[in-house]
Amino acid sequence: MIKKAFAMKIYPDQHEEYQKRHDELWPEMRTMLKEHGASQYSIFLNPETSELFGYLEIEDEERWGGTAATAINQKWWHYMADIMETNPDDSPVSKELVQVFEL
Repeated sequence: MIKKAFAMKIYPDQHEEYQKRHDELWPEMRTMLKEHGASQYSIFLNPETSELFGYLEIEDEERWGGTAATAINQKWWHYMADIMETNPDDSPVSKELVQVFEL
């Protein structure tokens, strides 16, 4: 199992909307994530800074890498672009984090 962690940022007035959209995550998005090898996926919010911390467990980097090109992922990025920091292609501005400890 490969563990991945990343940081993103949402707009300060969009915390509730971000939560709502993830509470109502589209079934086809869930399916796509699982089909691309995600077995665990959690996102945490620091409400004081509006920073998000994502944690993900995947089976294979190459398989996971295919998520960005899927139509459903492109649709999700566009759907989320109005409430968080994004790149020109609507993908979230994301910084991969380096694991420094595990118990």
